[in-house]
Amino acid sequence: MTSLQNLKRVYIYLENGIFLEADSFGVEDTVVGEIVFNTSLSGYQEIVSDPSYAGQFVTFTMPEIGNVGVNIQDMESKSAYAKGMIVRNYQSRYSNFRAEESLHEFLINHNIMGICNIDTRYLTKMIRSEGAMMMVASTEISDKEELKKVLDNSPRIEDVNYIEQVSTKVAYKHTSSTYNDKSGFEYEEAPEVKAKIAVIDFGVKRNILNELVNAGMSVDVRPNDFQAEDLIEQYNQKIIDGVFLSNGPGDPLVLKKEQEQIKKLITAKIPIFGICLGHQLLSISHGYDTFKLKFGHHGGNHPVKNEKTGLVEITAQNHNYNVPDNIIEIADVTHTNLFDNTIEGLKYKNEPIFSVQHHPEASPGPKESAYIFKQFIDLMKENRA
Repeated sequence: MTSLQNLKRVYIYLENGIFLEADSFGVEDTVVGEIVFNTSLSGYQEIVSDPSYAGQFVTFTMPEIGNVGVNIQDMESKSAYAKGMIVRNYQSRYSNFRAEESLHEFLINHNIMGICNIDTRYLTKMIRSEGAMMMVASTEISDKEELKKVLDNSPRIEDVNYIEQVSTKVAYKHTSSTYNDKSGFEYEEAPEVKAKIAVIDFGVKRNILNELVNAGMSVDVRPNDFQAEDLIEQYNQKIIDGVFLSNGPGDPLVLKKEQEQIKKLITAKIPIFGICLGHQLLSISHGYDTFKLKFGHHGGNHPVKNEKTGLVEITAQNHNYNVPDNIIEIADVTHTNLFDNTIEGLKYKNEPIFSVQHHPEASPGPKESAYIFKQFIDLMKENRA
């Protein structure tokens, strides 16, 4: 375990001109990324291993981070893609019977920078007021002007196609669920398969795949460079019953190839379900471009109103972009965010397509929206009838 006395100084420059000093853990390097904040009270490992955080420094509003260590079962992907973690207090001494290594060791293994002993409340309030912004952090460069040059000469997060980094390179079948997950909790028998789907991996979380299986779906995961014609043929031959579009990082407007393939799926009237980035890509592919939120929605405590039932669900969220209000011309709003009244869910009119912006699989977060996965089963059955 790393002693707090051995932490190296790290120097931070933000694009609004603010220069800060703190301590570092994890990898020592010079790293550029976008700074956002996350309000979840637990689940730091699931957050940092969520591919949707590729290209970002995550500021945790929870002050104590690292206290339960890290284990392989809580990974949300095969690796971790965040640029860094920013925490108030890093706890090098962890205590949990499931822990296999410290957070510091985990970050080194995945080439991620950790920043601690910094006022995260100040950073959160700054992001809330000024919006998400680019930053550079370095254990090698201490001069403010040199850091500014590094940041000025680096690409912005919206200029990078992070999907190419996080998507699987080869197709595979996902069979894990809560009934056979390594966490130790098991059902008596595997869920009955009620539908077969193709999952397009834009950076899919493991627990999304688990919930799809748990709802009764046979899951085949495909790379982001999928060909719509292949899926249409498989649908017509009843090899698959629908297509799921996953979450993922970055600006959806840059994903031109993916948008063209999704347009073909829409025209073919194949049942489609999208979450987060998949939700945004469906909007763009219908001709309604997304926009960037001021500081995004990141955390496990966002209230969302189900417009059909009138009930309020507490949801997990992780997105910087949102669909426009005028999409109601072609879709019915099924869910609304009660923090800012942005659209959280859509059912497209006269099409077997629906999507949500929040994460019904949680991890970390509440499970109140898990019913949405079973709605996909119902949609596919109705379309085959």
